[in-house]
Amino acid sequence: MATLKFFGHACFELAEKNTSLIFDPFFSGNTWNIAAASDVNPNYLLISHGHADHLGDGLDIAKRTNATTVSTFEIASLFSNENYPAHPMHIGGKYDFDFGWVKIIAAFHGAGVPGGHACGFLVNFFGKVIYFAGDTSLFGDMALIGKTAKVDYALLPIGDNFTMGPEDAKEAAKLINPKVVIPMHYSTWPPITQSPEDFKASVEKETSIAVKIVAPGEKIEL
Repeated sequence: MATLKFFGHACFELAEKNTSLIFDPFFSGNTWNIAAASDVNPNYLLISHGHADHLGDGLDIAKRTNATTVSTFEIASLFSNENYPAHPMHIGGKYDFDFGWVKIIAAFHGAGVPGGHACGFLVNFFGKVIYFAGDTSLFGDMALIGKTAKVDYALLPIGDNFTMGPEDAKEAAKLINPKVVIPMHYSTWPPITQSPEDFKASVEKETSIAVKIVAPGEKIEL
C-alpha cells in the first residue's frame, strides 16, 4: 500500500515497499518543523524549481543518501555537477522508473535558477497517479492533464500571493478532475495563510471531487 506523508508547505514523501520519493525537500527553515532532513532516506528527489522553499535540503540529502534527483535539466545539473545522481528531464517529457513513470508538467512560476523553468510532476507510483502541481497559477491546459491522465490524487497549492489561491485551485480541480484533491503550499507564512477547511467545503459543494486535508506531519494511505 502506497503512503503519502506531508511535511508541510509543499514537501511530501511517497512510499511503498522499499521505494521512497520526496517532492520538494524543504526541511531546514520549514516553519512547520515536522522533521529534519537527516530523518529521511529517499531513493528519489523530485524538485519542481530552485526557490529555497522547494529545492530546500535537496543537495544535502542527495549527498547523504545517493538519491536520484529527477527534475528539469537546469535543476538536475545542480546535482550532477556535484557528482550526485540525477535524471534530467523537461516539460512534456516522460520516463519510466522502477516505481512507474514520471512526466514533467508545465508550471507558471519563477524557476529559481538561470535559464530554467518551474514545473510540476505527473507520477505513476505503483499504479497510483499523482499530480504534484508545484508552484503555479491556474492555466487552461490543466484540462489536458484531466483528459490524458486519470489522476487519482492532485496536490494543488492554495496559498495565493505566490501561487493559485483557493478559488483558482478550485477551478484547477474542475479542469483536472481527479478523484481526490490534497491542498498544499498554504499557511507556512502570513502572506499565504488560508483555510483548507473552507477550500474543501467550496470544492465539494460545487463538484463531486473529494478534498482530503492532510495535516502537516500526517501520513495517509493512498
